Amino acid sequence: MQKIISYPISVIYYLCFGFCLAIFHPIQWICLNVFGYQAHKVSVDYLNFFLLRCTNLVGTTYKIKNRETIPVGVPIIFVSNHQSMYDIVAMIWYFRRFHCKFVSKKELGTGIPSVSYNLRHGGSVLIDRKDPKQAIPVIKGLSEYIEKHQRAAVIFPEGTRSKTGKPKEFAQSGLKILCKYAPSAYVVPVSINNSWKMVKYGFFPVGLGNRLTFTVHKALAVKDHDFAELMAMTEKAIVEEVNEYK
Repeated sequence: MQKIISYPISVIYYLCFGFCLAIFHPIQWICLNVFGYQAHKVSVDYLNFFLLRCTNLVGTTYKIKNRETIPVGVPIIFVSNHQSMYDIVAMIWYFRRFHCKFVSKKELGTGIPSVSYNLRHGGSVLIDRKDPKQAIPVIKGLSEYIEKHQRAAVIFPEGTRSKTGKPKEFAQSGLKILCKYAPSAYVVPVSINNSWKMVKYGFFPVGLGNRLTFTVHKALAVKDHDFAELMAMTEKAIVEEVNEYK
């Protein structure tokens, strides 16, 4: 029954969502090319604010736990499980003070109004998942960027989103590079729940009435742990809190 009800609501939702992407694309261009990085960053923040408001049309609500524990004034590496594109929308808005930059697949760098433009020009990096060697210098550059500017990188070590909520095996290489070249950074594990339910029917229709939760765990100083220990602690913290599939 929910799926049937969702069809007409999803049409309205996607019209609003698409309108936001279309209208903010030229706004981003103007902000970046006329006013510079900070103005562009604010435009991206508010794009994602309005995208979140669009999700309210399908009954989606959000809860962010322990956000106040995230260190400030230092480079941050957010490490999270990945369930849908709504993970990214929420993190950009709710963690906006940290200037989140994403490690994304190169396919997202073209063809999507606003989203592709921000990925290409907002400080995020695009990698070819079929060419691991290409990813190394790209992620190294992001590490050096957050180290220099005390901003945040976001990485989803599962590689692709989980369609059921159950975490996939975490890959180590991307996080290892980030830690190596941003030695003063703090790794902040984040557990995401219920985001996958937004797309449980696929792209259309949208799942209705979901409560998305983002749980921030204790920050781990890169300099205080060897990488194997850091990776194990990070994965354990994330997976133990991802409980929707149990």
